[in-house]
Amino acid sequence: MPKTPRIIADPRIMMGKPVIEDTRITVELILTRLAEGRSVDDIVTEYPHLTRAQVTAAIEHARALVSHPAEAAE
Repeated sequence: MPKTPRIIADPRIMMGKPVIEDTRITVELILTRLAEGRSVDDIVTEYPHLTRAQVTAAIEHARALVSHPAEAAE
């Protein structure tokens, strides 16, 4: 069964910014690409080592942060 993509924050990786596990791709980078008008498919094409599920996990992480900021910070 495939592993569910996770977002991690480790002070040793990208200064502790949330990243897609096993990568150095930050949630911030994913959001920036989306804000620039790129689609999830565009991002996967631009970063072929990412999956749609990983990009979606990054988006969901960001959504959770703005929906429940106190819970996400724990």
